Amino acid sequence: MAEKIRWGILSTGNIAKQFARGLKAIDAAELVAVGSRTQAKADAFGDEFAVPRRHASYERLAHDPDVDVVYVATPHTFHKENSILCLENGRAVLCEKPFTINAREARELIAFARKKKLFLMEAMWTRFLPLYAKVRELLADRAIGEVRMLTADFGFRANFDPKGRLFNPELGGGGLLDVGVYTVSFASMIFGGAPERIASMADIGATGVDEQAGLVLGYDAGRLAVLTCAVRTTTPHEALIMGTDGMIRMHHPFWHGTTLTLSVPGKPDVQMTHPYVGNGYNCEAAEVMRCLRAGKTESEIMPLDETFSVMETMDRIRAQWGLKYPME
Repeated sequence: MAEKIRWGILSTGNIAKQFARGLKAIDAAELVAVGSRTQAKADAFGDEFAVPRRHASYERLAHDPDVDVVYVATPHTFHKENSILCLENGRAVLCEKPFTINAREARELIAFARKKKLFLMEAMWTRFLPLYAKVRELLADRAIGEVRMLTADFGFRANFDPKGRLFNPELGGGGLLDVGVYTVSFASMIFGGAPERIASMADIGATGVDEQAGLVLGYDAGRLAVLTCAVRTTTPHEALIMGTDGMIRMHHPFWHGTTLTLSVPGKPDVQMTHPYVGNGYNCEAAEVMRCLRAGKTESEIMPLDETFSVMETMDRIRAQWGLKYPME
């Protein structure tokens, strides 16, 4: 692997811009190419972020021999085909969350990457932040004893737009895949494995997607995750991990925050702050680069089997609501 790892970004939307800004915080990362559906959009993105190679199609980006790894930043429904395009052409892939539209697509994408022996990872960027590393450390040290329950929420109020990505079933719209995935993945990180039981309820809006939902995931030994997500309701964006000997509160916004409070009965509360450089997207990029340099094809922090499990859990949740997307 060369001294610098050369990145390409597939798509030019807001999340692609956030990732491009994040890469600037890593000296060894070089953003060398961008791919868009039009030359004008590729050029505009290239001008904004000083990207030398501007491709007018995703295919041309995937074929670019100067690219080591591609960040796939298209809407949910295109993740599988865009990622496979890049893998087919020998590029490692960091695919934006949710990984795919459903577990079937996730299984096929993972199998393809493993067959090609190429690196693939879901861009669940929050998992790589310093605060999340601290939470994992505290739990491993049994700072709050045995974890019994957690709560987490992620909701915001978007203006209703039936053609917009958040409300369009053709693009996998709704709260669960857009922001609920953060909470489901968080529960997966804390408890490990898939839930044994699921109870959920959603408000299905006029366009046929979930506008807000409540989820209860039941794990072995009676452990529970109580989660909420929404695209039409503003929520506190906090998480609380409750154990037999104390609690960890991850303060707003838990999904990209820097502060937690450790509470143990009989002791003063301890507040811990773990800031990060850049905008946070650089943390997942750094993990990808670490894995590539080590010759790994997946990350131990966000393994592909866990990504598949999270997609499977969200399929089970949607099945309870009778929510299927048109392409399914």
